[in-house]
Amino acid sequence: MKHHELPVPPHFRPEKVEEVWRIDYQKIAEAAWSWAAKRPEIQPAAHDEFKLCLVAVDVQNTFCIPGFELYVGGRSGSGAVDDNRRLCEFIYRNLHRITQIVPTLDTHQAMQIFHGIFFVNERGEHPAPYTLISEEDIAEGRWRFNEALSENLQFRPDYMQRHLRHYTAQLKKSGKFALTVWPYHAMLGGVGHALVSAVEEAIFFHTMARYSQPDFQIKGGHPLTEHYSVFGPEVGSDAEGKLLAPKNERLFHKLIEFDAVVIAGQAKSHCVAWTIADLLDNIMKWDRDLVEKVYLLEDCSSPVVVPGVIDYTDAAEAAFQRFKDAGMHVVRSSEPINEWPGLIIS
Repeated sequence: MKHHELPVPPHFRPEKVEEVWRIDYQKIAEAAWSWAAKRPEIQPAAHDEFKLCLVAVDVQNTFCIPGFELYVGGRSGSGAVDDNRRLCEFIYRNLHRITQIVPTLDTHQAMQIFHGIFFVNERGEHPAPYTLISEEDIAEGRWRFNEALSENLQFRPDYMQRHLRHYTAQLKKSGKFALTVWPYHAMLGGVGHALVSAVEEAIFFHTMARYSQPDFQIKGGHPLTEHYSVFGPEVGSDAEGKLLAPKNERLFHKLIEFDAVVIAGQAKSHCVAWTIADLLDNIMKWDRDLVEKVYLLEDCSSPVVVPGVIDYTDAAEAAFQRFKDAGMHVVRSSEPINEWPGLIIS
């Protein structure tokens, strides 16, 4: 009975995906219960024999709504909006198959290592958004720690200068992106931090229809490191070898218990790619056969593109090709799940 796809519920309005609104939770709950009652294939998730997890990476207003701080438009300009329309439809059509949804939330405050306030030059100016800061920039004093933040953050200026040298050197050594000064984004307590309304509504509908609580994963709060991947920070220790932020081993061990893990979200070139890369690294250390259970929704993620400034499309495509070559499956949300390679659902 579970081999077919479900219709999309009538409350979903694809043309509203790029808008922000308050979810009427009670109304959606009642609609979900009524929807499930009419469809015997929709059972409580606890009854699933084949357990499928959807990881929705940073599907937040700050990345997904035009005009917000770090809107991921891709080369088309409508990337994240189109991605989220497809993601919502995927959730609704496969409501009876998705056992649990794991949304990740990029979560920041102003005084962090990737925001302009953190740095000053010799004239006391802060770097503009999208400035790249290298190890040489720190060593030669082009950018230094803003000592006005020391008391608030409770880090000594000399410690911070050593940390910045260490941090930028570690990024270079690991082959990761250079330290990027991002616009202030995903600010804790702000509307940009919230899930996209249409996606939040779909997740809540799933919760009510399947009696399955989403497992929200908060990342990105430490002021001295970036946190693209939900599994761990870009640089885990300071110049003295002290731990900055731990790896999320609990989530990894949770995910490998599922029969399939589906990943989508924003941005394909950054938080999605780094999350998948860390998952792949962990799998290769744990059990290489597990790589076959990972499915990447290539049409529900877009790369960071700022016209005339930066374009990470090629980097994103190269990363997804690397994941595919390693044995992960790159699929499209429009393809019926039962036709995905290696996936057998009764």
